[in-house]
Amino acid sequence: MASSDDAVLILGIGNVLWADEGFGVRCAEALSAGWALPDNVTVMDGGTQGLYLLPYVTAARHLIVFDAVDFGLVPGTLHLVEGEDVPQFMGAKKMSLHQTGFQEVLASARLLDQLPETLLLIGVQPVELDDYGGSLRPEVDAQVTPAVSVALARLRDWGMPLVAREAGAERLNDGALSRGVYEGERPPEALACRFGDQRFFPEDA
Repeated sequence: MASSDDAVLILGIGNVLWADEGFGVRCAEALSAGWALPDNVTVMDGGTQGLYLLPYVTAARHLIVFDAVDFGLVPGTLHLVEGEDVPQFMGAKKMSLHQTGFQEVLASARLLDQLPETLLLIGVQPVELDDYGGSLRPEVDAQVTPAVSVALARLRDWGMPLVAREAGAERLNDGALSRGVYEGERPPEALACRFGDQRFFPEDA
């Protein structure tokens, strides 16, 4: 993939199936839904793809990552990490498989001498991960809008034109994975197993 002198990649990484692990993806979705961005800015749901993200990372001059990371802070705290400090937080105190994978992406990009010039991690300290099919916890959910605002401010600093979209005009993922549908269809907590979602573990399985 050819590199652009001003290419920006905005990645939401994590797994929406595991409560606060979905923070990064939900931030990317909110950014994509709310704002029309110039052609040189790519917003991606990086999920748990690990090294498959390498060509996208190496093609970018600026990289912004949304993620849930164990910073050792109060749960729900939004925390920014920049530059050379980013790789250590993408692998240290690993909370899920995707973090090691993304640390490898950054290490590989460095070995290729194609690490983005600018690295910004917009992270949140998770409250709960071990809840399959669960929603973002309120403390983490409250940080989605502030996290997106940080990314928008940085894009403006880089001279990127931003235009607000009409509500519902853009969708990053399939409709079945959108927050409203996915979380809205989850059974009430009283009816759902805390460590599983009955939609995925039917009684007759």
